[in-house]
Amino acid sequence: MKSGTALSTIVGTVLMAAIGQSNAASLDTMNDVATAIQACWTPPADAGNSTVTLSFSFRRDGTLIGPPKPTAIKVAGDEKARKAFVDAATAALQNCLPLTFSPALAKGVAGNVFTLQFKSPKQ
Repeated sequence: MKSGTALSTIVGTVLMAAIGQSNAASLDTMNDVATAIQACWTPPADAGNSTVTLSFSFRRDGTLIGPPKPTAIKVAGDEKARKAFVDAATAALQNCLPLTFSPALAKGVAGNVFTLQFKSPKQ
């Protein structure tokens, strides 16, 4: 009996997530996309005055075409700090996906290369 209840709870949660995703406001501009992604950004503690710029491309469905690539990295600290900062920026982007594009934005976004700079809070 407990497993049936647990399964019902899991199915209900998955359905609610799917409904929430379909009701999410669509993004109309690349500024909207940048704002949505930045809302997912949590830089590592003690990042100093660090930045990383990621380069990436979207599919029309709001997922990425391949992994994002760091194109400019300025991180205070050693190689471990650098990796942690770049990994946090990459995770922020990945954790926001899939994005919901408006039909007009979806038509123009697919396959184009975009860049977004992630900054530490001191920037």
